[in-house]
Amino acid sequence: MDSNISQMVGKAKKGDKEALIQLVMERKDEYYRLAYSYTCSKEDSLDAMHDMIVILFNNINKLRDADAFYSWSRTILVNCCRRIVKKQSRIIPIDDSQEGEYHEDYQGREFKQDIMDSLKKLSLKQREAIILKYFFDMDYETISRITRVPVGTVKSRVFNGLSKLRQLFGGEY
Repeated sequence: MDSNISQMVGKAKKGDKEALIQLVMERKDEYYRLAYSYTCSKEDSLDAMHDMIVILFNNINKLRDADAFYSWSRTILVNCCRRIVKKQSRIIPIDDSQEGEYHEDYQGREFKQDIMDSLKKLSLKQREAIILKYFFDMDYETISRITRVPVGTVKSRVFNGLSKLRQLFGGEY
C-alpha cells in the first residue's frame, strides 16, 4: 500500500477529519458508482456516502490494518446502501412524477435501462452479487468479505441471478 495512505489513516485515527475526507475523496467516484448501483438514486447515493464518512470517522480506531481501509470503507458503504434500500422499500410513493427528471445523455441508454429493470426483478442478494462481480469487477473473495457470506454462496447467487436474467431476456447465453 502507498505509504501516504498509511500516513493518512494514521492521522485519521488521531482525529484528523481532513485526512479522512482526503482518503475518501481520492476514490469518491468509485464510492459514488458503488452507492448508485445499489440505490439507483443520486440523492440516496450521496446520503449513503455521507453516512459512510460518519461511520468511518466514529470507528476508524477499530481499523487494525491501514492496508484494509478501502475494502473496509466499501463494506461500510454497502451496508449504508442496504439500509437506505430497505428503508425505501417500506415507503409507498404517492407521486412519482418527479422521477426521471435527471436524464443521462449517452448511447445505449435504453439498453442500460433494460438491464437495470431486469436486475430489479432479481432478489436483492442476487442483484448485489451480480453488480459487484460485473459492474465493479470484484472477485468472489472480495464480494464474500463485503457481503459477509461464504464464497460458495456468492457464486451461487451470481449463477442463479444470471440464469434468471437469461430467462428474462429470453436467451440461453
